[in-house]
Order: sequence, then structure tokens, then C-alpha cells
Amino acid sequence: MNMGKLHFYWITLPIIIFHQAVLANNCIPRHYGKSSFVCVCNATYCDSAPIVGDLAAGQATLITSTRADARFRVTNLTFAGFSNSLLADEIFIDASVQYQKIMGFGGAFTDASGINIAKLSVLAQQNLLKSYFSTDGIEYGLGRVPIGGSDFSTRAYTYDDFPGDDSLSNFSLTREDLFFKIPYISWAQSLSSKPIKLFASPWSAPAWMKSNGKLYGKGYLLQEYYQVWADYFIRFFEEYKTHNLTFFAVSPQNEPMDGNIPDFPFNCMGWTAEQQSNFIGLNLGPTLETKGFASIKIMVMDDQRILLPKWAETVLAHPEAKKYVAGVAVHWYGDLLSPPMALTSFHEKFPNHFILATEACEGDKPWQKAVSLGSWERLESYAHNIIEDLNHWVTGWVDWNLVLDEKGGPNWSGNFVDSPIIINNILDEFYKQPMYYGMGHFSKYIPEDSVRIGVTVIDGSDLFGTAFLRPDGKRTIVILNRSKEDKLIRLVDHDRGSLEITCPTRSLSTMVYG
Repeated sequence: MNMGKLHFYWITLPIIIFHQAVLANNCIPRHYGKSSFVCVCNATYCDSAPIVGDLAAGQATLITSTRADARFRVTNLTFAGFSNSLLADEIFIDASVQYQKIMGFGGAFTDASGINIAKLSVLAQQNLLKSYFSTDGIEYGLGRVPIGGSDFSTRAYTYDDFPGDDSLSNFSLTREDLFFKIPYISWAQSLSSKPIKLFASPWSAPAWMKSNGKLYGKGYLLQEYYQVWADYFIRFFEEYKTHNLTFFAVSPQNEPMDGNIPDFPFNCMGWTAEQQSNFIGLNLGPTLETKGFASIKIMVMDDQRILLPKWAETVLAHPEAKKYVAGVAVHWYGDLLSPPMALTSFHEKFPNHFILATEACEGDKPWQKAVSLGSWERLESYAHNIIEDLNHWVTGWVDWNLVLDEKGGPNWSGNFVDSPIIINNILDEFYKQPMYYGMGHFSKYIPEDSVRIGVTVIDGSDLFGTAFLRPDGKRTIVILNRSKEDKLIRLVDHDRGSLEITCPTRSLSTMVYG
């Protein structure tokens, strides 16, 4: 603790006292023997996320979720009195120090997600989609859409599995698109108060375009098919456009390193950075431009941050590719192998290119249980990673499958994992995992075009925070307390003053203030 700063703020700035505290929106908890609980929703009932309304000067709203008993608990606060506490941890916010603008938060409209949603009754489906996309829910603003099949499909497929069809005359969307993706994307759009920004990624080209003749395993796109593959992207965008769905971004390949691994078990296609730069600069970029899709932003890599900044340096050294690349996409699976400074290093080298975190999930490691109903540790893992990414120039964070079943699928290759929402179609109900609320603490209260601002956590050993200036002028701070004790926090905003709050043990708190 910095006692000099403590003394200054103690004698000069007002603090906040508790006005009232209520448990918001009535989660119906159910325990499955894990560290915390899930909230149960069905066709007739589902909890909702608290809305922060207008805040007069000196007012704040604190939203807290805890391992022990709370989901989105609301506390209304007012400024009054002076600080008397000498034992508080300190967090300093400085809105004059500004960083990146936020794109948003979201999840992926996979085949598996749509298949699971479709197993629920219509009213339960509506409650589920509202939970993610409406103002009653956590207001996701980003949606990832696989181009064709992924491992989270019930089969391996592409849109043109007709060998030698260089003209793509047999290209067509599949029943997965028409029944399990497009209807739910459109429904989500209709429930949202804002446009949902969609971006797309392919897992593999048709097998006949590849060196190994398979949709999985070690194999590359044959160079003779580079332009056909670029045309394939155009066909995808054109077909979705007929359903009134457009995209703001695309990555040329999901996890291009996977296709360099012998016997890789599900949909993949290998690329080197040099190959990707040639494809973007000579094929994909010019084709998007000439076919009327120049507004679609190209994100390179879409893989682990350990590849940064080298992968981006190689691609952006290509003079043609550089004209078309807007940003880099990263996944979280290899983060233990690479410090977050890799993100900052990329930003410092390419400050005009954004970073978007495009995929994450829990339960993916061989030693982990795929689905863990009620795991608080998985919320903490999400929240810590989001805070770390945002504090190192990432502009948004997109979860993997929106919805999975109790096994963690379906997944044709048996690669089962966890999800923030799990369905039980037999009972026609779904379970909001702690991870769902972890996502909501960010997505609901850090709206698009918010700007990250300076934040300093004095005791950062088990306390983590990130702060933002919102477009409406309010400010948001998210605080993760991973310690085994309650934390008394003195929050000091250089413009607003100071306040004291308690962050309970093992909790995630979001405060919005005027």
C-alpha cells in the first residue's frame, strides 16, 4: 500500500457508503457437487441481467457475482463522508490515459450450438437467446460463424464436396446452415437492441483441394486452388447475404498450425505465414474487393498468441497482403506458453491493426472433465484471461460454442468441451454456468466503442482489474478477487473522487458510475 497516496485521498476525497443491496433477478440455483452452482432456466422462467440506468452525479451501481451465493447482485451506492479505512487495497483509475477502443464480446454460432438449441421448446429457445442477446440478457454484440463444418458438427463436410468442381457449380449451403445456424443468428439479431457483428472462419477447404485429400490430418491447400478457394469465400458471403446476414470480418483459416500436425483428428488445414500472406495478397483480398465485399476486414492468424509477433510480421511484410489485413485474431489455448506481452509487442509494431480474441473454452485439456456444472474456477479462468487480454490491447473477447449438451457436444471427433450454457433437452431446461455470468460482467457493461483507460491495482497478487470510459460518459471497472478473503477496496478515480467497496472472497464485480 502506498501510504503517501493513501493520506492524500483520505483527507481530500469523498467515499461511497452502501445505500441498498438486493439480489437481482432471482437466479434459481442448482448444485451439482462442484465449487458453485448453475442457474436453471426453462420455457416459463429465466433470470435476467440487471440494467444500469441513468446515474446522477455521485451515484454508482455495483454488480457482484460470488462463488458462495450471488449472481449479478446489485448494490446502489452514493457518495458521502470521508475515508477512515487504513487497511483497504487501492485501485487507481485515470481516464486521461486512454488505450484501445472495444469491439465487443460474444460467442460462436456452431452447428452444435444450433442443434442443441433446436432440442428445446420454442419458449425455452427464446429465453436462451434472450439470455445472450437481448437487453434482458448479457447483450453479446459479436458472433463467430464457421464457414462449413467444424469438429462441433455431427459430420465432416464442406459446401462443395464434389472433386474437380473448379467452377464451384455444386456449391451450396447445407442443412446445418439452413436449420441450425441462419435461423438462430437471425433470431438473435431480432432480439438485440444493436446490430450483432458477425465474423467467419473456415476449418478446411474441400478435401479435393488439399494435399492429403482429407478434411483432417496434415494437409495444405494446393496452390492451384488458391483462387478457387478465394471464390469459395465469396460464394459463402453471397449465400448468407440472401438471408440478410452480412459479415464485418473474416479470417482465412481457423488455427492454421493444426493442419501442420500429423494425424490431427478433426477439420483443419495447414498454412505457413508465408503461404497465408500470398493467399491474402494475391487472391482473397483482391477477390473480396472486386466482388463487392471490400468492407469485410481480414484478420490473420486466428491461432495461439505464441505465434506473435512473428506471424503478423511475415504477413504484413508482403506489400499486397498488407493492403488488406486489418487485424490479428488470437485463441487462448496456448496462453500458458506465451506471456501477454506478445500482444503488446504486436500492438507496438502494428498500432493501426486490432487484436481480437476469437476462441476460448474450458474442459479442452485431456486431463479435464469436459462439462463441469457449477465450476467457479472456470469463471475465474475466463475473467482473468479477459482482463489480461484487455489490458494488453485486445479489442474484444469471443467465447467458443454458445450452447452444448451435458456431454459437451455434439462433436463428430469426440472433442467434447464446456460451454457457458448447457442444455438438458429431456427436462426442457438449460443451465447458466458461472462462465456465463463471467462473460456478462464484461459484455453487458462494457458496450461497443468503450475506450480502455488507465488502471493501477496496488495489490495485484490475487486482485485484477480493468477499466473503461463508455460512449455514454459513464465509467466501468471490472474487479476479480481470486483470494480466500474479502477485500476492502478503495477505488480512486482521478476525476470523480474515491469510494470504498467490499469485493467478497472468490468474486467478480463490475461497477458502473457516472
